[in-house]
Amino acid sequence: MAVTAKEVKALRDLTGAGPLDCKKALEKFDGDIDKAVEYLREEAIKAGVKLQGKGRAANDGVIGSYIHFDQRLAVIVEVNCETDFVAKTDKFQAFAKDIAMHIATINPQYVKREDVPADIVDAEKKDHLDRALEEGKPADIAEKIVEGRLNKWYKDIVLMEQDFIKDEDRTIAQYLEETVAELGETINIGQFKRIAIGEADNAGDE
Repeated sequence: MAVTAKEVKALRDLTGAGPLDCKKALEKFDGDIDKAVEYLREEAIKAGVKLQGKGRAANDGVIGSYIHFDQRLAVIVEVNCETDFVAKTDKFQAFAKDIAMHIATINPQYVKREDVPADIVDAEKKDHLDRALEEGKPADIAEKIVEGRLNKWYKDIVLMEQDFIKDEDRTIAQYLEETVAELGETINIGQFKRIAIGEADNAGDE
């Protein structure tokens, strides 16, 4: 089917993809914009994973920040990229601000699963295993139950595994990978600090 310039623009506005990629996606799905959006998102994630996996140094970046309207909650977060040029782009700075806002709202404790101390993981695992066995589950079934409960627990406390507050159809990890693909540089989320009046200290230092 023939794809119009208006349709291409609408898809670009939704995805940030290039005009040729948008045109091809619309043609691939006969003008179905929802399927085109999903396809472009999946392709961006694949590209971001590939680029992120090259291990290039990310020594530039910005400190993203968010202050709640009542001034009782604030977050600062370190977001790194490879060059000062990318660090100054609107897209990168918007990404950093989004991450700060997400942290303020959802309150993760760590950036990545690997950041969670082993003794805390072991204690959580033991607690879930003991409960599963107390419920009378066979040992092999109990292990599978523990795995599922641990994954849910990680999602509660680990930033990268949480659903993005502004778009719950993608995780923070997926949002990061899409941004990497769009900007063409390695991007890392580093340490963060969340401060709330009346709440205990909370830092997401790597």
